[in-house]
Amino acid sequence: MERITSFRDLKVWQKAMDLVPQVYEVAARLPKSERYALSDQMRRAAVSVPANIAEGHARAYTREFLHHLSIARGSLAEVLTLLLIAERLGYLDQAGLKALEQQVQHTRRLLWALMARLQAKANP
Repeated sequence: MERITSFRDLKVWQKAMDLVPQVYEVAARLPKSERYALSDQMRRAAVSVPANIAEGHARAYTREFLHHLSIARGSLAEVLTLLLIAERLGYLDQAGLKALEQQVQHTRRLLWALMARLQAKANP
């Protein structure tokens, strides 16, 4: 197993970073009327996922890391919800939604696995 020396080494952070430009692409295709609503919220939520993973990793205590991972998990759920809203409003087709949904779910699984490992470490 590789030693994690930076948040950049975390697979979950890498996957979350991969999700950001994909969400930005969807947000860029939204109508101008959504520029300051759905589009901005979608971007902020997507950026929040890797940002909170990185911030949590930089914290001194496992509990703090877990707290930030929990925030990242919430932001990931927000991203998915906003993508579902975009699809319901006709701004995103089902094929596009499905691909992004798979990426979100994969990132979520990695996030849950990391949280479980950290919780086991914190509560032996």
